[in-house]
Amino acid sequence: MSRRGARADPVRLEVFHHLFAALCEEMGATLLRSSFSPNIKERRDFSCALFDGDARMIGQAAHLPVHLGSTPMSVAAALAAVEFEPGDAVVLNDPFAGGTHLPDVTLVSPVFLPGSKRPDFLCANRAHHADVGGATPGSMGPASDVHGEGLRIPPMRLVRRGEVEREVLALLLANMRVPREREGDLFAQWSANRLGERRMLALAEEHGAREVRARGAQLMDWTEKLTRETLRALPNGEWSFEDELEEPAAGGGNVKIRLRLAKRGARLVCDFRETDALPGSPVNTVRAVCVSAVFYVLRTLLPPGTPTNDGILRAVEVLTTPGTLVDAVYPTSVAAGNVETSQRLVDVLLGALAQALPDRVPAASTGTMSNLTFGGTLAGGEPYAYYETIAGGAGGGPAGPGESAVHTHMTNTRNTPIEALEAQVPVRVLSYSVRRGSGGVGRSPGGEGIRKRLRFLRPAHLAWVAERQERGPWGLAGGGRGAPGGARVRRAGAKHFEPLPGKAAVDLPADSVVEIETPGGGGHGRARR
Repeated sequence: MSRRGARADPVRLEVFHHLFAALCEEMGATLLRSSFSPNIKERRDFSCALFDGDARMIGQAAHLPVHLGSTPMSVAAALAAVEFEPGDAVVLNDPFAGGTHLPDVTLVSPVFLPGSKRPDFLCANRAHHADVGGATPGSMGPASDVHGEGLRIPPMRLVRRGEVEREVLALLLANMRVPREREGDLFAQWSANRLGERRMLALAEEHGAREVRARGAQLMDWTEKLTRETLRALPNGEWSFEDELEEPAAGGGNVKIRLRLAKRGARLVCDFRETDALPGSPVNTVRAVCVSAVFYVLRTLLPPGTPTNDGILRAVEVLTTPGTLVDAVYPTSVAAGNVETSQRLVDVLLGALAQALPDRVPAASTGTMSNLTFGGTLAGGEPYAYYETIAGGAGGGPAGPGESAVHTHMTNTRNTPIEALEAQVPVRVLSYSVRRGSGGVGRSPGGEGIRKRLRFLRPAHLAWVAERQERGPWGLAGGGRGAPGGARVRRAGAKHFEPLPGKAAVDLPADSVVEIETPGGGGHGRARR
């Protein structure tokens, strides 16, 4: 019997699993088709999920792991800050109140079933906006604290009882570049949540409110059961692993993430408390992102078809120390934590698991999202801002070679088509190709990275945020490292390229060129001679 009292019929439960997931996918389709910016419309840098009235995730679409594992904290923050009424929509991006980094703007809307006085469910989506203010176009450049990264939004109503709060919207847009695009994307997010609300009301009308509530609770229980069964089947033990980010630590060398992984019976403890502190660096990440990385890695171990929801983390304890790299505190900058440190957290978790499961875990993948942002003005004087992450190589593994030119782990976005890029912003794509020879050698070689070259038609301010620029992703079982990545620029009139550090912001005159190379994945196993 479920906690809610209804019998957990396996067939009926599977039906509702797919009904909830389909609802989230339909929310995503609405957001995609309604959005204005290439980052959302083309790259699909957004995620949608459904929650119960206690902010527990019931279902999600197959969107971005870094969003979906952390969104529950944003929904909980919204629920704690606002007394929801029908027709409301709460907006937030505060990294220190359930958010990740400032460009990820979350919108939360309630679903009141007939007769309810508090929300029965909550629809939420998170979208990466191409700019939310700050010192650099794209809001991803180096900054000394979070205030230099853009506009910080605590949970507040953007919509009240179905009516847009125009003063709140005006305040937001006044602090963001390209306000028309930002407004369009925010309204697209609202449209997605309204669609989710209508679908939930239709489900309740068809099946009854009591059953819809019960099936949500049962799905979480089912996932918890499958997670505990998976953990019981793993060997008991403790394993340690550490990896570094290319940022100087206080005591010298690069800053390190340290993990002690302990598994006993049906419980897993992920202890990151010995991770280095790194105040004032954009690679700091909030605890929500750390939990999201654990959520993602554990989900990869579960049987195919397992519902993805709150039940996954019930058997897991995540330990962090506030003020360290993986548990940032106000007012440190965090823009790169969501995109770069999240990837390294996955590497560390997989590195520890490889000791327990050598026949299942692959070598390290590209290990960076290779973040490129730039902006300036169009020919008519209107501002523009553009953001993209660039794919790399996946790690080779026991099952075979790594894939080339793909987004891996915490990102699940797509490529921006050249036609869409050139139509939206004043650049020309000079070349875009697989970077041959960048994958690590091994019995299962690592996948290849990407080489991309752009020419700017107008002056631009460019920011580059990336990792694995000094040492490529590690191999396993005797496999070699993948090649490190890099970026370089050739200013207009110059004969030679100049390299960019892994976190850089530069002004470029028209006719300048930037070239990006992304890392290949690590190899697995010794190569046969």
